[in-house]
Amino acid sequence: MTTENTSPSTPSQVSDSATPEPQRGSPAPPSWPWRRGALILAGAAQLITISALTSADPLAVTWSSLLLAIAPAPLATIAAFAPARVARPAAAVAVVVLVAGIVGGILHTGLFFLPALIVLAVGTVKLWQEQP
Repeated sequence: MTTENTSPSTPSQVSDSATPEPQRGSPAPPSWPWRRGALILAGAAQLITISALTSADPLAVTWSSLLLAIAPAPLATIAAFAPARVARPAAAVAVVVLVAGIVGGILHTGLFFLPALIVLAVGTVKLWQEQP
């Protein structure tokens, strides 16, 4: 059994300039922190609504309380993490859902979603202004 040891004809020199700098991904779009913040706020308000529906003195089960207990966090998740072509309509639908839920549940848990609505509205406007 024979093995050949081949050595390069020119010795390789390792220097600081020879090692490439690691490439980082493209920076996050300006709307992404807003959409992520809306996800956190919508999730927190959704947990409050679910707790109010299952508490010892439960909230009345109406269309607005069910809408606010089911829809905001999943829609905000899609708006935050999906590609822009999917996130744009999801963010718009999430804004409409939040407005409808807040109007319907203004006397109970609807106002907990107001910060999420404001942050998501800003993120949606910024998302629509970004280049495709």
